[in-house]
Amino acid sequence: MVQSVPYDHTASIECLSNPMIPLYSGGVIKNSEFNVGLTDWTVPLGVQATVNRSSSGNKFAEARTDGQPSRTVYQTVQMQPNTHYSLSAWLQVSAGTANVMAVVRTPDGQFVAAGATVAKSGCWSMIKGGMTSYSSGQGQLYFEADAAVAIWVDSVSLQPFTFDEWDAHRQQQSAGRARRSTLGVVVARGTDGAPVPNATVTAELLRPGFPFGNAMTREILDNPAYEQWFTSRFTVATFENEMKWYATEGRQGHEDYRVPDAMLALAERHGVRVRGHNVFWDDQSTQMAWVRSLGPDELRAAMDKRLRSVVSRYGGGKVIGWDVVNENLHWSFYEGKLGPDASPAIYHQVGKIDGETPLFMNEFNTVEQPVDMSAMASKYVAKMNQIRSFPGNGGLKLAVGLESHFGATPNIPFMRATLDTLAQLKLPIWLTEIDVANGTNQAQHLEEVLREGYGHPNVDGMVMWAAWHATGCYVMCLTDDEFKNLAVGDVVDKLIAEWRTHPVAAATTDADGVVELDLAHGEYNVTVTHPSLVSSAVRTLTVDASSSSSENAIDIRV
Repeated sequence: MVQSVPYDHTASIECLSNPMIPLYSGGVIKNSEFNVGLTDWTVPLGVQATVNRSSSGNKFAEARTDGQPSRTVYQTVQMQPNTHYSLSAWLQVSAGTANVMAVVRTPDGQFVAAGATVAKSGCWSMIKGGMTSYSSGQGQLYFEADAAVAIWVDSVSLQPFTFDEWDAHRQQQSAGRARRSTLGVVVARGTDGAPVPNATVTAELLRPGFPFGNAMTREILDNPAYEQWFTSRFTVATFENEMKWYATEGRQGHEDYRVPDAMLALAERHGVRVRGHNVFWDDQSTQMAWVRSLGPDELRAAMDKRLRSVVSRYGGGKVIGWDVVNENLHWSFYEGKLGPDASPAIYHQVGKIDGETPLFMNEFNTVEQPVDMSAMASKYVAKMNQIRSFPGNGGLKLAVGLESHFGATPNIPFMRATLDTLAQLKLPIWLTEIDVANGTNQAQHLEEVLREGYGHPNVDGMVMWAAWHATGCYVMCLTDDEFKNLAVGDVVDKLIAEWRTHPVAAATTDADGVVELDLAHGEYNVTVTHPSLVSSAVRTLTVDASSSSSENAIDIRV
């Protein structure tokens, strides 16, 4: 086991009257709370900076810049090669609101965005992010805003982790706890309840508990090789386009669900659960011409018909989640037509028809990278809170959907930090459309992303966006046209096998007829054999997060 400073998942989505103390006591940042003025900090040219004290006695740095963007003081740190850095700080601005970004100038001269948040006046907001250094030497950390405001900074932290330390955190501290449970199995006789010592107990995984899937296309209906390849690996599917409005009502009033119906039937035959993607898509460019031409009242009527049609058809348990208004941080077609509450109202309507299925807010660039100001975590939280606060939405089963379309070199520390932040919503989190742009290390980076998602204790499921097409894949192909794995496909198969394994193939009950099994979450056949038994006893057992050796001993009567 790699020994290091434990990773701290602490994050906040509240705007507080005083900042929290710095994580890791500041890490490599000196004077992180500005208790000794600007010692160890440098004031850049054109910036006026001072240390102020709040009415509660808290000290913080205030920096004001001539012109935009506003910048803060910076600190020079010695950076190490092949090292992940976890970053956090607390920010406030002098007036209104501003988008504030954390920037690291790396030893090789690059300027890397390590995080971003919406900072407000009158209260403190936490920024949490990170970046990776691939070279050694001096680096600089500072913050900049997109408005002519004074930036207040406090509780700055930058904590290094070697790659081995980072991997150990997610494997031992996170995945080892979040994805597995140790439970007691009690073997007793059915006649008198006497314990059966020295019985052999084995567990065979029938279905993994962690949902892991891929996008599916209509080609699967006519391609047995595609069907066999997909259904032998994945437990979840998202139809790439076939359930979208433009695929089911290309001409107004002419609905056709034959393709998604057939795809759903195929998935159900193999025990593959389907995500409902999507009810609406907020992107102007994806709207059909007849939809774009409608006035507000006509559009409401057409949307109501679409919503009732698709949600009634596939709700009630046929799908395991709905992407309700896709990508509505980046796009605003329906808001532009119907007003700022268009999306929350759609969630309300979907929830009235299908109140038991989680309703996802599905968005890109929230977890992938910090330079897209439209989709930063703080804006995701604000939009989710708008949906939650809409009249009648208090009881909705909402969920976080993060598309996860990564560039050629994913920012893994930023990914983890963003998941920490969004976990404060206390909602299920899924990575819904995972892919990694093509590059020399695509397979390696995909493995890092998938391990990071699986290893985070607040991620509840993952779906890749790597659907097979005869004409080529969207970004990332797992196989060739003969369904033989490419390098990224080998990574996926390796991880599926790893996540389905458990270290105990067979165990023996003690004098009290008890044996402890450490199992990955899922559904198992538990088999008990003993010389006194005419035949083996087999029971089906579900292992999940509620399973525990101290609380949920399973009594198997033989």
